[in-house]
Amino acid sequence: MAEILIQNAGTVLTMDDARRVLHGADVLIRGGEIAAVGQGLQTSGETVSGRGCVVTPGLVNTHHHLYQNLTRAVPGAQDALLFGWLQRLYPVWARFTPDEMFVSAQLGLAELALSGCTLSADHLYLYPNGARLEDTIHAARSIGLRFHPTRGAMSIGESDGGLPPDSLVEDERAILDDMIRVVDAFHDPSEGSMCRVGLAPCSPFSVSRELMRDTALLARDKGVMLHTHLAENDEDIAYSQAQFGCRPGQYAEELGWTGDDVWHAHCVKLDVQEIDLFARTRTGVAHCPCSNCRLGSGIAPVRAMRDAGVPVGLGVDGSASNDMASLSAEARQAMLLQRVANGADAMSAYEALEIATRGGADVLGRPDCGRLEPGKRADIAIWDTTGVASSGSWDAAALLLAGPTRVKHLFVEGRQVIRGGELTTVDLPRLLERHRGLAQRLMEG
Repeated sequence: MAEILIQNAGTVLTMDDARRVLHGADVLIRGGEIAAVGQGLQTSGETVSGRGCVVTPGLVNTHHHLYQNLTRAVPGAQDALLFGWLQRLYPVWARFTPDEMFVSAQLGLAELALSGCTLSADHLYLYPNGARLEDTIHAARSIGLRFHPTRGAMSIGESDGGLPPDSLVEDERAILDDMIRVVDAFHDPSEGSMCRVGLAPCSPFSVSRELMRDTALLARDKGVMLHTHLAENDEDIAYSQAQFGCRPGQYAEELGWTGDDVWHAHCVKLDVQEIDLFARTRTGVAHCPCSNCRLGSGIAPVRAMRDAGVPVGLGVDGSASNDMASLSAEARQAMLLQRVANGADAMSAYEALEIATRGGADVLGRPDCGRLEPGKRADIAIWDTTGVASSGSWDAAALLLAGPTRVKHLFVEGRQVIRGGELTTVDLPRLLERHRGLAQRLMEG
């Protein structure tokens, strides 16, 4: 079995159970696993220098809408609140085809890889013009990232009082049938899996109570995870109270949407009782700080969640609400917002990086990822701390305070996806050219 030795790294942040920080250390990869972490390791295989670098587990993205990479900075949506933002963009997304889905997912995953991400979830909840979930799965395979796509859905259109246009909603029976199809075809529950599928009705205001409940029952029958948006902003809370007579956390609990097989995006407006509920049930949260800032949704109570024991990971959210997809930048923003809300000692750079690695892996039910220790998957990011971004830093390992935002080397399942800051798996200039052409077509209507 082929070996790769990352040799003599300046610092290795293991994120193991002891949270060991090693200096002048090596990481041995054998096949798709980490074989050893320590000093003085040897190999007869390939060596990669870690001198002047910080080595971390690959970053984990717990929430994205990859298709939105074709609709960044859209006029009319740049300064809108969530509901107005959606109403501006729905008609554009309705023109997508399988080609737009595939290419936007490729580029979005390439962008994530360059920011140190090795595992990404995705929430695809609209399927216009023949698009299918596997358009994104094939894209992930081409880039080489570990992938957790979710079969999303919308079933309540404008004519029934919902937000999305009727052209973007689906029949609920057809939604459930396709959920069964994609799980049976693409979900791999094994340790080291490169693709696990989740089920993810878009939000409580775009599907019925019955679909939420039926999806939860189906997910438990199939042994897959559940995902949706929840408590994102004040409009979200008002809608839940007006339509359901309760807060979003109560609604989720009533329908079976709590537990360690569930993770919710945003949760900016969870109250104390809802935080306690999520902690008791081990319900996960995908924290998306940049998108929350961009849409003016607020600052999620991450410090309170973490202190209570809620599993928290990071998400870049869609590129129409973030406009970027840098998981390292997202981790820094998470740290800074908790300091704004709670004081300069509210979150350290190390804790934010833990949320971005081990934390995200745990939210996605992947304890085989997010750590650098023997037996875990060889998903590894190597950061060059000899450049301008780290110059003058007294603590090179405090990457989120002073460090690079683009990774030098990236390994996924032991395969080198980024080498010397460049993508190895696809021709990025050609992909960018194709992406620009599709974006131009959408802009021209």
